[in-house]
Amino acid sequence: MSWRASVLTLYPEMFPGPLGHSLPGEALQRGLWSLEAENLREHGIGRHRRVDDTPAGGGPGMVIRCDVAAAAIDAYWGPPDERPRLMMSPRGVPATQALVRKLARDPGVAILCGRFEGIDQRLIEARGLTEVSLGDVILAGGEVAAMALIEACVRLLPGVMGKEHSGAEESFEHGLLEYPQFTRPRGWEGRPIPQILLSGDHARIAAWRREEAERLTRERRPDLWASRQRSDGSRA
Repeated sequence: MSWRASVLTLYPEMFPGPLGHSLPGEALQRGLWSLEAENLREHGIGRHRRVDDTPAGGGPGMVIRCDVAAAAIDAYWGPPDERPRLMMSPRGVPATQALVRKLARDPGVAILCGRFEGIDQRLIEARGLTEVSLGDVILAGGEVAAMALIEACVRLLPGVMGKEHSGAEESFEHGLLEYPQFTRPRGWEGRPIPQILLSGDHARIAAWRREEAERLTRERRPDLWASRQRSDGSRA
């Protein structure tokens, strides 16, 4: 059975979007994974299919109702569906590469995309949703974030990438950012390819790449570097 992604959204027409192109799109056509985008409004209330209401306690904006979202989840993700139930949210757990690897090993993912001011907290608790965040940014809704998370998972599925080891040295795979990459021409606007990469000495090249990865991680992601140092210390 192929890896299966399901999305509940007010804008199902946004999908597959970027997921229909390049590696994920080719894998989708080959049946290595599947995608379903269902309209949350199909379970809205009344003639106008209302899905939201004003926040309890006052405040700006609107909140997606728990009864509407629950009806949609129960209709589309009911038993025996055992996939992780996620909700894209800036207050969620970080979408790390470790989390992506775990999700890629699961049968798939079921993602609820919020809009407006959010979704009634009772729904999140009652249906066991795990909130996941792409980063400390606010988007208009969860759809773009869901696409990014799904693509990150799809890349790791067997048969999607041309070479099985092609993702082994990417950023975050070893707690480090990826080293710089270069290709032809050898010189460009007075900037040459580092001579060591042209040396043919694979041991020296590997050492240089490692040093560069560590340097970039220290400079750009001190949080990752500190975490790596703690991890190395615990194994000592």
